[in-house]
Amino acid sequence: MALNQVSPGITVTEIDLTTSVPAFGVNTRGAISGAFKWGPALSATPVTSEVELVSKFGAPDTDTANVFFTAASFLAYSTDLYVSRANATGMLNATANADVGTTTSGLYIPNETYYTSNTVYLNNGATEAPNVAFIARYAGAKGNSLEISLCPSAAAFTTWVHKGIFDSAPGTSTYAEGKNSANDEMHIAVVDRGGLFSGIPGTVLERFGYVSKASDARTDDGTINYYKEVLLNKSKYILWVNHPTETTTTHWGNTAVSTAGAFGSGSQNVTVRFINGADGSVQAANRIAGYNVFADKENIDIDLLIGADSTQTAGVSNAVLEIATTRKDCVAFVSPTFGETFGNDPATAIKNRIESYDAYRSSYGVMDSGWKYMYDKYNDRYRWVPLNGDVAGLCARTDRDRDPWYSPAGFSRGGIKNVIKLGFNPKKAERDTLYKAGVNPIISLPGEGVVLFGDKTMIGKPSSFDRINVRRLFITLEKAVERAARASLFEFNDEFTRSQFVSLVEPFLRTVQGRRGIYDFRVVCDETNNPPEVVDNNEFVGDIYIKPARSINFIQLNFVAVKTGVDFKEVVGKF
Repeated sequence: MALNQVSPGITVTEIDLTTSVPAFGVNTRGAISGAFKWGPALSATPVTSEVELVSKFGAPDTDTANVFFTAASFLAYSTDLYVSRANATGMLNATANADVGTTTSGLYIPNETYYTSNTVYLNNGATEAPNVAFIARYAGAKGNSLEISLCPSAAAFTTWVHKGIFDSAPGTSTYAEGKNSANDEMHIAVVDRGGLFSGIPGTVLERFGYVSKASDARTDDGTINYYKEVLLNKSKYILWVNHPTETTTTHWGNTAVSTAGAFGSGSQNVTVRFINGADGSVQAANRIAGYNVFADKENIDIDLLIGADSTQTAGVSNAVLEIATTRKDCVAFVSPTFGETFGNDPATAIKNRIESYDAYRSSYGVMDSGWKYMYDKYNDRYRWVPLNGDVAGLCARTDRDRDPWYSPAGFSRGGIKNVIKLGFNPKKAERDTLYKAGVNPIISLPGEGVVLFGDKTMIGKPSSFDRINVRRLFITLEKAVERAARASLFEFNDEFTRSQFVSLVEPFLRTVQGRRGIYDFRVVCDETNNPPEVVDNNEFVGDIYIKPARSINFIQLNFVAVKTGVDFKEVVGKF
């Protein structure tokens, strides 16, 4: 760099050689899709606990209990889950009329991204839905429980039923007053008229005080205060579509600076109930679309794809397994059908199930042996739930307590939670049948609890990758090294870059080796695998050889009785 100076001087530069392979995280992320009665559809929504699952997607009922409790089972072991609510044929968001004298039909807005990217809802009034003022934030009949009440002025405040929850009447904001405008403030109350959200009809769920009718309004601290944007950013229940017409709405939605005089105030409150929300019917295509949210590995990072009751609906289980096999950076978990678990010969039925997957059998799939009976505290009853959420949860818990290359099975790490009983508790001969086919038995032993008693993948042939811990070891290594290798993109393929790559990868693999993940390794990145033709094609090759650690599946204990006078050195190793 000094040679590029025009006159004498000193140039100081920095070259960063501290790049390293990123550490493997302990927050292993699960993903699941299925039917819910509330919440965003076709969107990967993060959930950290069962309480949050209820808050975002609603408590379970007969239609949603299966996927709900599979998700809840996973959350009993982990705090990192993506939930994609499946859309449904005929699913509609409840709507509130712009004028109480008009009628509306339900609309369909699956999620906030759809709302914010659709010009119908971005402009200053949705001309395609002129009779709709507000819409339930999420689709489903549950939205029909909602009611919205607006107090647009001080005159209306004196007769407003909700005035007791606000300190004073709406008036003119400091922002509007500074723009020579007036009467831009109003109050909004969102009410659970039907009691489906709170359990108590008439409960005020949300209140938004002193929000503005001016599209450019700001609070004193600079926060957006336009009521449409406030609802978008803060409400858990509703979204704006049009300005209501039941009261005087002159200039609503204009900027304060362009409104010479007052915003329409009026003396009439507006209270409208939401109607025409519908749950629709979730079909196989809807379930598959819900899982396809997780198909793009570049835009969404997941580790464990949970099938719930996917085998109950034709094609869904195949789609779940195909996503994992195509992504090659996560593992899918499936269970047999409820009927197979309770048949006359469940071991054979489950064996036939896994063999039916055919092209979808790979090391990126894991299948367990059945369903568990657990308590539903929301409806005070017991339910049968597939165990794939638990098996995925065991992997997440193993990552947290140990590392991804440890087996999630056995008495140390394979204990299943929240089980009253198993639908199928395979005996030794049945376990032999299942394990040969690649199905992981889950068993209940007296005094030992319920345990995952196998750690095979669904690859269906002898391979190092027929074990869960080996498959997940390589996923962990591949993810980490691939991210580190990005630093070599657009650099020169020369000895310096190749040596730098090796110096990045080897310390990382030594760490994994020290944590018992691999027995040995070798990294090759030199002229032997980067000959001139590779360099001339703008390519770069790094070969990483791994000897993976193996989990113990079979133990033989030999007890040998010897005579009192025998020297052990004479007999050890002879039997």
